[in-house]
Formats: sequence, C-alpha cells, structure tokens
Amino acid sequence: MTSRKTPSDGNRPSRAVWHPAFVQAIGLELEAYADVLDITSEYQLTSEPLRIDCVVVKKAGNVVIEKNIAAVFRGTNLLEYKSPGDYVSVRDFYKVYGYACLYASFTGTPVTDMSLSFVESRRPRELSKHLVNERGYTVEETGPGIYTIVGDIFPMQVIDIRRLSDDENLWLKNLNTKIGPPEVMKLMDAMNLRGKRGGAEAYLAAVFQANPFSVQEVLDMSDATLTFEAVLERAGLIAKWKEEGEVVGEARGEARGEARGKEEGKKSATLDIARNMIKLGLPLETVVSATELDPERVRQLHGV
Repeated sequence: MTSRKTPSDGNRPSRAVWHPAFVQAIGLELEAYADVLDITSEYQLTSEPLRIDCVVVKKAGNVVIEKNIAAVFRGTNLLEYKSPGDYVSVRDFYKVYGYACLYASFTGTPVTDMSLSFVESRRPRELSKHLVNERGYTVEETGPGIYTIVGDIFPMQVIDIRRLSDDENLWLKNLNTKIGPPEVMKLMDAMNLRGKRGGAEAYLAAVFQANPFSVQEVLDMSDATLTFEAVLERAGLIAKWKEEGEVVGEARGEARGEARGKEEGKKSATLDIARNMIKLGLPLETVVSATELDPERVRQLHGV
C-alpha cells in the first residue's frame, strides 16, 4: 500500500456536503422499514429559515423499529445532525428543543408521541454535564455510541457516530473524514449488494470527497485490480452520471432536430463523470485515466 499523500494547496479536496448525506444515511440505516416510515430532509417550520435536519415519521403507530439508533423513536422523530468537526453544544440543544415545541404546535403532533435525536462525531461530555447538573436528567450510554437522556417529556438521545457498531451501523459509522481503505471496500461491497436500488449518491459523494486518499489507496494496493472508474461503478455513481449526461445530450440533439443526440449524450456523460471525479478531489491523472479525455480538456475542467 502506498503512503497517504498530503494534498497541495492547489489540489485540496472540495468541501463535502454532509447534511444530504446524513439524511440518506438515516434512510439506509432504516431501509428495512422504508414502507412504514416517511423521512423528510430539512423540514421547514416557518417562513423564516428554521429547519430541522431530518424528520422520521411512522406511517402506522404500531410499527416497532428494531434498530439501535431508533430505541427512543415514537410516532414523530426529529434528528439534528452535526457535520464532522462540529458538535452539539448546550445552545444547540435548546435551539432544537425549541424547534420540537414549534413542530408540535404547528402540526398538532402530541409531544408525548415525539422524540429528539442529536447526531455528532464526538462524545457529548459538555451537554451531558449540563443536563445532569442543571436539568436533573439522567444520561446513560445504552449502547456503543448511544447516550439516552431520561427526565423530559421528549425521549431523547445523543449518537456519537464514531462509536457505533461496525456491523449494525455501516452507513452512519462511515459518515466521517477518517475512514480507511477497508471501510471504503465495505461501502463499495454494500453498494454492490444493493444493485439497482441506489439512493445513496449524496452519501457516497460526501464520503468519497472527504476521503479521496483512502479511495485512491484501495486502487494502489498491490493486489487491487480495480480502476477508479470501477470503484465508482461499484458504488453506483458512474451509472447515475452516465444516465444523466446521456439524457441531457439526447434532449439537446432532439431540440436541434439532429440525429447526433445519442453521441452527444455519451460525450456529455463522460464530461459529467470527469466533473464529478474532480468534485471528489481526485488528481488530474486519475480523471484522465478513468475517462480517457484529452488531458488539456481535463485541466480546463480542473481549473488548472
């Protein structure tokens, strides 16, 4: 395996988009219950920008979700997510608590049928201390990385993504900036098993973008025969980018009454693949190798 590289100032990976990835991770974790849950991203509370990161609503009240992250779930469940490097502060707790009260008021949802979850990448020491000393609550680690808060009308929990179960929480566990090649392979294998179900494009884009060198190391391992394009194909991203590019190209061809729509679609798909690989922070040489585009064209896309 090659040594991990340090990006130069001119070739740093672009910033990953974590919140859409988080909502997809929740959907993937609870996929077995997809038919009985409604999952909403950034539920807007008012005309002002007051939004809850994720709302999970049971379609039937008698649904039991046998999942470690859902032990406190009731009929309506509000989730606040903090990107890697951020954390749930005491102020954040009260802000989201207020959002929960607003949600109950606006929607008519009984507060006794709601739960609150705070998801971050660290242990909630400061918040736990405040809740125990100032509010008289009990904070107990009820499972690896899951801290249950008892003492309020809302069942609540804080989830430390880093300490979740590798086996039970593949998607949330790897929603971070420090996954290694073995984790990359696990994610690719999981996506391969999903086949055509997809539904993880934002998730994979964020994780691959935040960990480009681990992805590259998978390719650099002595026993690896994969190209980076094969990695993306196994993740389901290449097919999605190709399909989107071909649709755009064909539409342009039809709009001009030309028969070159399909050919334009293929070219557009290749450019889209290159653009997305660049967004993932991959080096120019890797993009050229995977797409077989002219290096100068890739440099133009890279902006170098």
